[in-house]
Amino acid sequence: MGYEWVVIAVSFGLATGIIGRSKGGSFWIWFAIGTVIPLLGLIAVILFRNEVNEPERQCPQCRKVVKLYVQVCPRCGTELYLPDPSEVRMPPRPGDRP
Repeated sequence: MGYEWVVIAVSFGLATGIIGRSKGGSFWIWFAIGTVIPLLGLIAVILFRNEVNEPERQCPQCRKVVKLYVQVCPRCGTELYLPDPSEVRMPPRPGDRP
């Protein structure tokens, strides 16, 4: 009695951890979330935004590299407008060589 819930919780934890890892997160953190709150954890990891592959640009004032969706530079406070497409770059993937 109660073993069924353990099997269900661990199954949700594994699914949540695997999906979270594929999106660039920590397997163990997502595993814990999916085990403690099974259905909500799985929904959360599916809706989780992966920011690793977001396009980037440089602030024209301080040259800090920020994500394209950032509207105000966190370093100098300059308002950032939509840049020319030639100024946008994709960040390198973890397995890519320079």
